[in-house]
Amino acid sequence: MKNSIKPSKPRSLRLTFLVGFLMLSLSDSQSLVTVFADEGMFLFNDLPVKTLKERHDFEIDQAWADHLRLSSVRFNSGGSGSFISSDGLVLTNHHVAADTLHKLSSKDRDLIKNGYLAKSLEEELKAPDLELNQLVSIEDVTDRVNAGVKPDADAEMAVKQRRAAMTTIEQESKEQTGLRSDVITLFGGAKYHLYRYQKYTDVRLVWAPETAAAFFGGDADNFEYPRYNMDATIMRVYGEDGKPAKLEHFLAWSDAPLEEGELVFVSGHPGRTQRIYTTAALQFLRDQRMPYTLDFLRRKEILMQQFSLGGAEEKRRARDELFGIQNSRKAYSGMLNGLQDPRTMAEKRGRESRLLAALAKSGDDEKMSQAWEEIAQVQIEKSKLLRQTASIRSELFDIAHRLVILADENLKPNDERLREYTDASRESFMQSLMSEAPIYRDLEQMKLADELSRFTELRGGDDKLIAELLVGKGPRQRAAELIAETKVDDLEFRKRLAEGGKTVVLASTDPMIRLARILEPEYRRLRELNERLEERERQAYAKITAAITAIEGTGGYPDATFSLRLAFGTVKSYEQDGETILPATTFAGAYDHTAKHAGQEDFDLPSSWMDAKEKVDLSTQLNFVCTADIIGGNSGSPVVNRKGELVGLIFDGNIQSLTSDYLYTDQQARAVSVSGVGIKEALRSIYSASELADQIGR
Repeated sequence: MKNSIKPSKPRSLRLTFLVGFLMLSLSDSQSLVTVFADEGMFLFNDLPVKTLKERHDFEIDQAWADHLRLSSVRFNSGGSGSFISSDGLVLTNHHVAADTLHKLSSKDRDLIKNGYLAKSLEEELKAPDLELNQLVSIEDVTDRVNAGVKPDADAEMAVKQRRAAMTTIEQESKEQTGLRSDVITLFGGAKYHLYRYQKYTDVRLVWAPETAAAFFGGDADNFEYPRYNMDATIMRVYGEDGKPAKLEHFLAWSDAPLEEGELVFVSGHPGRTQRIYTTAALQFLRDQRMPYTLDFLRRKEILMQQFSLGGAEEKRRARDELFGIQNSRKAYSGMLNGLQDPRTMAEKRGRESRLLAALAKSGDDEKMSQAWEEIAQVQIEKSKLLRQTASIRSELFDIAHRLVILADENLKPNDERLREYTDASRESFMQSLMSEAPIYRDLEQMKLADELSRFTELRGGDDKLIAELLVGKGPRQRAAELIAETKVDDLEFRKRLAEGGKTVVLASTDPMIRLARILEPEYRRLRELNERLEERERQAYAKITAAITAIEGTGGYPDATFSLRLAFGTVKSYEQDGETILPATTFAGAYDHTAKHAGQEDFDLPSSWMDAKEKVDLSTQLNFVCTADIIGGNSGSPVVNRKGELVGLIFDGNIQSLTSDYLYTDQQARAVSVSGVGIKEALRSIYSASELADQIGR
């Protein structure tokens, strides 16, 4: 299951360089770099018109693309979705919606485990803090951003000047249009685009299947294929009048199953790729960053498993977070295995050498070598910062931390603030900060104790900052004390501190606020150091991109940035271990799969499926694979056919696709989807939701 992408927690640092090969023209058969047939996460304002015509005899129409763009949505919880009816229905994955399902659940109502179906508008459940973003327009603001950075500025000043320029652009746009406005960094810093979004903050749950159906096969089947999952959920967006939103753009629904070789398109928000990285940066990723991250994930997985053993309620409380940790652990393991394969790095070095040779002929080799050397030097400095931290992964601490930072940032001019604290970002920030979602103190206490222990391990028990944090107590005792006395889970308390500003925050005796105040200077120090390194990389990658573009011309696509992209591919079988893996599965296969694994809990279909077996058309397509270029964040993306009709819902990639962060290949790598016809069949035959099924596509 592809990682959901949470914007506030980037999946990896920006670290190395495959040398801008993705910038090359995909239609140039003489290119120095191999570009695979269906590679590409294309911008909606720079579509692969020529490529689609030459390879698939498809003439992409601007109206077709605009309709697909306006029918697509981004989930601020991490993931993608699409509008599927004129009255606000939204389709996404169950695992993308799981954050909301968890927050809407309680001891007496476990929506993740048991699913949900609203039989009327009145029964639709409002998400406590979910925001959906519809991309309304795109504007190239590269010149404005670059003009804000003085030519002689060092990295420290350049960070501040670039941030100020981007903040000014975003605020002007917000004031002029009323739309959420984000400046997106593309091509490693060679381009900057302003994305304007229509926000929907009244989002309600309509239908979700049981986890046993959505994650059928559990961890064993995760990132594998064949699959038999109903990883789908339907929500609805409401307007300011409290009624279902009336939408002009939504996807029609195809009632035809897909066939081998059929061309399909994916419109979604891939989270983060590293295909522009240099070899030096990939080495840092392989040898330091990923092993460090995996150690962290394994630690947290064991922690959450231990908490889950406390009882049924403890298991429910930990389930969503544990699932995310396990999913990330398996994804990172696959990515690291790919980077540890000597053939991967040899291929990267070969591509880099060929490009350097071409640049040498143009006379730009000295400039390029300096850019590569700069990126390599940044990796050395990043390695020194890798185990320095000022973050504590606890929801209660995170709230306190944001309140403390907010109080300081509000005193600054808008263009000098950290970007998430600017006026343009304020509405989304406050919606998250003032979420009414439940917080479980027993779970928070366990997490905080482990974080204080981990913090001590990283910095050493005699570190002065550790002494301030622990005040002479052990991590477990200190965590218990902090959780028992804090009030930051009280919504009114949060509001008072947010509205009261610096004076009220400084006067607060709340222990969690005090903890956040202690860590604030170190947090700012490390953030500034990392931002300077990112700025040095940004400038180096921009130089490399510009030089390669001068040789190869424009074309290609930038690395993923959790912004809307268009990918395409074909429904296609593949070979694995001498066996042909067919592209589609059926409901019959799901029932066979559960029978074959009798006695294994993860392979037990829910009772709703078993009870409805005689009513289900077992030949109906359930899941399928295609060659579209996707990554984490694409979860929930609609898959459409040539007519723009929805035919599927991305929910995963197979194990061979896990190298897609830094290298695309269509030999075996496949994107995995729930079939559109399968979703309707389940609604009608299993969940007795024919009325809901009838609304889809209308």
